Amino acid sequence: MADKKDQAFFSAWRERLQALKNVPPVLRIVWESGPYVVSLGLISRLIVAVIPVSTAWVTSLIIDNVNGIVQHKITLSPHLWWLAALECALAICGNLFGRLTDYYDAVLADRYTRHVSIQVMHHASQLDLQAYEDPVFYDRLERARVQATDRLGMIQSIGRLFQQTITTISLSAAILFFSPWLLLLLVVCLVPAFLGESHFAFLSYAKNFRQTPIRRQLDYLRQLGGSKEAAKELKLFGLSAFLTDRFTTLSNHIFDENLSLARKRLLAVSLLSMVSTAGYYGAYIWVIYETVTGVFSIGTLYFLTQSIMNASSNISQIFSTLSSIADQALFLTDLLAFFEMRPAVTSKPGALPAPRPIRSGFQLENVSFVYPGTTRQVLKGLNFRLEPGERIALIGQNGQGKTTIVKLMTRLYDPTEGRVLLDGVDLRDYDLEDLSREIGVIFQDFMRYEMTARENIAVGRIDYLSDDERIQRAAEKSLAHGVIERLPREYDQMLGRRFEGGVDLSGGEWQKLALARAYLREAQVLILDEPTAALDARAEYEVFERFNELTESKMALFISHRFSTVRMAGRIIVLEDGAIAEEGSHDRLMARGGRYAEMFDLQASSYR
Repeated sequence: MADKKDQAFFSAWRERLQALKNVPPVLRIVWESGPYVVSLGLISRLIVAVIPVSTAWVTSLIIDNVNGIVQHKITLSPHLWWLAALECALAICGNLFGRLTDYYDAVLADRYTRHVSIQVMHHASQLDLQAYEDPVFYDRLERARVQATDRLGMIQSIGRLFQQTITTISLSAAILFFSPWLLLLLVVCLVPAFLGESHFAFLSYAKNFRQTPIRRQLDYLRQLGGSKEAAKELKLFGLSAFLTDRFTTLSNHIFDENLSLARKRLLAVSLLSMVSTAGYYGAYIWVIYETVTGVFSIGTLYFLTQSIMNASSNISQIFSTLSSIADQALFLTDLLAFFEMRPAVTSKPGALPAPRPIRSGFQLENVSFVYPGTTRQVLKGLNFRLEPGERIALIGQNGQGKTTIVKLMTRLYDPTEGRVLLDGVDLRDYDLEDLSREIGVIFQDFMRYEMTARENIAVGRIDYLSDDERIQRAAEKSLAHGVIERLPREYDQMLGRRFEGGVDLSGGEWQKLALARAYLREAQVLILDEPTAALDARAEYEVFERFNELTESKMALFISHRFSTVRMAGRIIVLEDGAIAEEGSHDRLMARGGRYAEMFDLQASSYR
């Protein structure tokens, strides 16, 4: 049992020391966020760091001068007043540069927080879609977001460590001059307290790591309990007590765990700090004895006692700060691991530009696909073409691979087997960003941006944000213009209820704005993945009639469960078990009397 505990102890320390390798990359981020602020802050700390020993030395000289005048009747010299003036100047410098240090710390905090937050946002946007469908990634992303700003304490701790180290070196040099053993005594007595602080810092990190999934649940429950979207069902289904009880159970678990660790830390660290106190007073008594026996003067007594007190305090603070940095460095593991993540779907060096115009279209050759982390084949050896000017509808029950095909054609994923070709060239050979410019897609779970109506449309092609004519034309194509005209500030109206003055829209109205984004792209390929689910049958029919008109010279692919809309397509593909069960025009499929005809009749019967 003892061997296992020893192994665990040394393993914990190894992990803590290894975590210090996280510090240099973070310091690089800090430097990038504001080089001149970092430099000026370090200069200020350097000046502040040497003031304590300088002040103690000047004060000891003043005391010896005063003692000589009083005890030995030495003549008062102007030298004494210069010493007093020097001490006053040191106090002023200490105060001034202390405030400058605080100022530079505050400026650096703002610059670092902004810089690292932008870095996290930018890097997250570069990652694959599959990362966002992985719960483990979400835990890492959540910790990275928190660590991006919460690790500001570590940055300030490093600054303090620099200042404390310079102060300690200067004080230690003074003590070393009088007695090397005195300095050694102070250091040895402070080591146990440092080890105790470090040990509990590691336990705190391990605890917080374990609690991340629970904290995510708590955040979800907190949001669910106070969201507009959930309010109706919470009231009608009487879910308030259920959610509150679950939140209470989870939060009590975290509270009990935190309290238990805090109590253990209080007891252990308090006992270990007594050893540090004993070391300080042992050194203090020795200096008094040397002064009483005539070895040291009164000024030297003051200088050494001040140096011992400040050195003891600073050495303790250095150990504590190092422990804090090691603790914070452990938390940085996820932030740096997040920055090290690389997307699998990228552009090759020397990638080809997207074809303009597209001549032969898309072709899926023996495409199979399995989502990462699963074993089920969503698509199995799929083959089909989408040619310029053609409109295809994909239908099938949920989970048959319709949306997966869209993700592969837009290269949000690469196929597990087979190839997706565009004009006979594998999509993996095209430049990813350039390819995306030629494809306009609206998914069923499109975003509702809490921005102005203009911005909600412009996100489809953000470089058109200031082009009112293009934005309005896209809105007219999607039938969103009529919706926007009824808003108090029209295209400048803030949408959603998050910000003051915002106006919310119905589901169908939001969908029309989302469709306008696809039209704004002016892309050669338009894909609609059930984007009109919230529209009534008549409104959806109008949208797709307009869609047919606007895609006459383009390639169009859409997914819908409403067969009144599906029959508008030139070709209909029925998917079952990840493969094509049937394909053809509406009339041909109905005449065949197969799966499509069965589903059409089943839906039509509900309207009779």
